[in-house]
Amino acid sequence: MDDIERVGMESSGFSDDKEIGTTMKEALLFRNRVNTTSQIALVGANPCPIRSLDYEVIENDLFKQDWRSKEKVEIFQYLVLKWKLAFLIGLGTGLVGFFNNLAVENIAGFKFMLTNNLMLKDKYYQAFAAYSGCNIVLAVAAATLCAYIAPAAAGSGIPEVKAYLNGIDAPSILAPSTLFVKIFGSIFGVAAGFVVGKEGPMVHTGACIAYLLGQGGSRKYHLTWKWLRYFKNDRDRRDLVTCGAAAGVAAAFRAPVGGVLFALEEAASWWRSALLWRTFFTTAVVAVVLRGFIDFCRSGKCGLFGKGGLIMFDVNSANPTYSVPDLLAIIFLGIIGGVLGSLYNYFVDKVLRIYSIINKKGPSFKILLVITVSLLTSCCSYGLPWLSRCIPCTAHLPVPDQCPTIGRSENYKNFQCLPTHYNDLASLFLNTNDDAIRNLLRSGTEKEFHLSTLFIFFVSIYCLGIITYGIAVPSGLFIPVILAGASYGRLIGTLLAPVLNLDVGLFALLGAASFLGGTMRMTVSLCVILLELTNSVLMLPWVMLVLLVSKTVADCFNKGVYDQIVKMKGLPYLEAHSEPFMKNLVAGDVVSGQLVTFSGVEKVGNIVHALKMTRHNGFPVIDEPPYSDASELFGLALRSHLLVLLKQKKFTMLRMTTGSEIMRMFKANDFAKAGSGKGIKLEELNITDEEMEMYVDLHPITNTSPYTVVETMSLTKAAILFRELGLRHLCVIPKKSGMPPIVGILTRHDFMLEHILELHPHIETYK
Repeated sequence: MDDIERVGMESSGFSDDKEIGTTMKEALLFRNRVNTTSQIALVGANPCPIRSLDYEVIENDLFKQDWRSKEKVEIFQYLVLKWKLAFLIGLGTGLVGFFNNLAVENIAGFKFMLTNNLMLKDKYYQAFAAYSGCNIVLAVAAATLCAYIAPAAAGSGIPEVKAYLNGIDAPSILAPSTLFVKIFGSIFGVAAGFVVGKEGPMVHTGACIAYLLGQGGSRKYHLTWKWLRYFKNDRDRRDLVTCGAAAGVAAAFRAPVGGVLFALEEAASWWRSALLWRTFFTTAVVAVVLRGFIDFCRSGKCGLFGKGGLIMFDVNSANPTYSVPDLLAIIFLGIIGGVLGSLYNYFVDKVLRIYSIINKKGPSFKILLVITVSLLTSCCSYGLPWLSRCIPCTAHLPVPDQCPTIGRSENYKNFQCLPTHYNDLASLFLNTNDDAIRNLLRSGTEKEFHLSTLFIFFVSIYCLGIITYGIAVPSGLFIPVILAGASYGRLIGTLLAPVLNLDVGLFALLGAASFLGGTMRMTVSLCVILLELTNSVLMLPWVMLVLLVSKTVADCFNKGVYDQIVKMKGLPYLEAHSEPFMKNLVAGDVVSGQLVTFSGVEKVGNIVHALKMTRHNGFPVIDEPPYSDASELFGLALRSHLLVLLKQKKFTMLRMTTGSEIMRMFKANDFAKAGSGKGIKLEELNITDEEMEMYVDLHPITNTSPYTVVETMSLTKAAILFRELGLRHLCVIPKKSGMPPIVGILTRHDFMLEHILELHPHIETYK
């Protein structure tokens, strides 16, 4: 059943005007049209009810009293605590990022060493059985966690974080169980050899850590910290989650500045200078933590970790050149990246729709799908290298003394070749994704890979990346896209090597940038992330150019992959710009549904009945004589505040104001937003029939300064106002005098295209 708040809902309890008159105060306005936009969205792999967040400051009498009573010391403590939380978010995300990489490198390293040892003994079938068996066990472990413990942890998590920061909330997307499954499910999924990355899950992990700290822990899991319970509002939690998302990127790529820019460009819908400083501080903490642990592990105290993990740093030492042929080649590379990226997004969208049908059938089907994809991936990774020719270890290699490689990583996998030869395709497939990227980006190795090897690897990774994203494991898109882009970039660089001056390793980097720009449509953040990863500042002009070209080309076909996933999941995301056709409509044209209002002093039974019969989260409070000279809008009362007030039963037999007593009885903190699942439920109220006939004063808890627009305001301006201020409710008031003081309330769903087209089916949406 729908669970998001909006006045445009149809309620069976108000279908008869006579019943309304006898059970509660008549609403000021009833409209026949109803907002029927979906309030169910896919979170992870499961359909879940969604609701809106409220980033507006609720300025009621209790809030004003609390703010006036605060001393400078308390305000200073509040500001200091924000910085402490930023430090803790960075510390926690950095530790998780290191643990994630350490676990993946050791688990995958054990798997590759076991396979390699069997291959050296010519036990090829046993090697495949061991390799695929390890992959299936790890895949089933990841799928079981996602299917049974936290379905919201499946997938990248970036679309969900992006939606949350836009003002959309859904069950469990940032819960402790989701955090647990995201960490271990990502480890098992990446170690299982899937063509997925841990970068998207790290963004989700950082957001979960920030949310957990922001709400003071979790009462359900007996993890509570009283000294952290100061951020009981959506606005502060939004800022913390933004810091967490930036920290996740910094932990995944060792790119602190790139993390800040990612949060600014892709994740956050609201930004301000104070948040910029805290986000930068958070990512700096992550960078220091990772650097300290990596230096510690270089001594060999971290098992098979060694130099692995945290990809691509300092892998390219070639100096870029600037010439006209190079410029034309890079523009061509950008065009190819834009076309391939838009095509990649198209197929990902189609596969996700198919997988959603399979995943709806239950956890067992999710696990079966994961096993199928795991087997296919194992067959490709182990089988395709048999098609590659063996390459002799000659002096043209940068480090001929390290060929063939003895161990799990680096370039020159022996596979089935003679002792003095290596299999270049096995060097890409039978490695962790991080090591494969490092191999592709290495400079000075023009003859290291056959053209056929690069082509086979590109096609395989391109297709496997498409069919893998959407299964019930935590999976990121960055690594598959970088792998595919680097492979076709190196392929084009090798083909054009006789006429160009750029190194093939640099072409691989530009290919990765072009494919990233074509799929994700980010520019500034991707540019900085790639430069931080490769330590190639001299490549800045070329990376900027290829990103701009690929994004421009791809935008001609479809939206970015995360935008497509947000839409496919049914999340009511509000874009930064309004649609052009909205200029032809006014706010009053999209107001729909039944408007339920309360008097300043209302009968308890009317409030309880309205809460039962509707799912509205905001109720206009109307003052009438003798409390005002004429009927006027006093403000807006929230459902959660009404429940707190009703639970304390501060009622009177007569209809009279009791604001002073309520002000003494309550504090603003009593009405602060609870953590996930901790709020008061209507079913918990035990109100007798006698109390139903009593009255309660709503003035102290009513937001006396809600945002309002006149009904003739352009829908474009109303949409921009709603989005930029992070509102949950926008009151629409009449233009003419003598009318009821409020026409209706606009919520997020009233700005959705589906709702507008239902009300105005003949409107031209492209104008």
